[in-house]
Amino acid sequence: MQVLVVLAHPDEKSFNHAIAKTVINCLEKNTHTVRFHDLYAENFDPLLPEQKLGTNAQLDELMAEHCEHLVHAEGMVIIHPNWWGQPPAIMKEWIDRIFRPKTAYQFLPGDDGEGVPDGLLKAKNAFVINTSNTPEDREIHLFGDTLQILWKKCILEFCGIKSFKRKILRVIVTSTYKQRERWLAEIDQDIQNLFPSQSCPN
Repeated sequence: MQVLVVLAHPDEKSFNHAIAKTVINCLEKNTHTVRFHDLYAENFDPLLPEQKLGTNAQLDELMAEHCEHLVHAEGMVIIHPNWWGQPPAIMKEWIDRIFRPKTAYQFLPGDDGEGVPDGLLKAKNAFVINTSNTPEDREIHLFGDTLQILWKKCILEFCGIKSFKRKILRVIVTSTYKQRERWLAEIDQDIQNLFPSQSCPN
């Protein structure tokens, strides 16, 4: 299975990077093909120029590669922190630039864009992993879970991905080394369950 893994965190020593490493190691151990994009390491442009809008826009090499990996992904893992109830700007721009019409979704003939589109993505499931420094009770009471709505309803279901799992790890800033080890072990098990080994029986 081809699995797209996308990471958005600027600090290479961050726990988000440790999560990504755990995810990739588990997927590769289970014989999946991993397409990994570290958006900050790639210097993914967080600005969407006017000439990149529209279905007929000329895509640069990096954008074309991202679109190809999205289209062919049979599974997805998205990793980023919760910043102000949103993904980092670089992740939001990745969504804006890569989840393109006629790439991730299309409107039916006669629909000028007001209706519900056909999702074009073929990924069987998507796993979103977020880190947070806000305790759960305070976040839900004061803000609500904005990332759940964004990823599940506004993006993935819109583009045809119905099987969705999300994991929130908190509070990162006060977590201990042992707690982080436990979290990574949980993520390893989540990946095992979502993307089991493809090894052929002897």
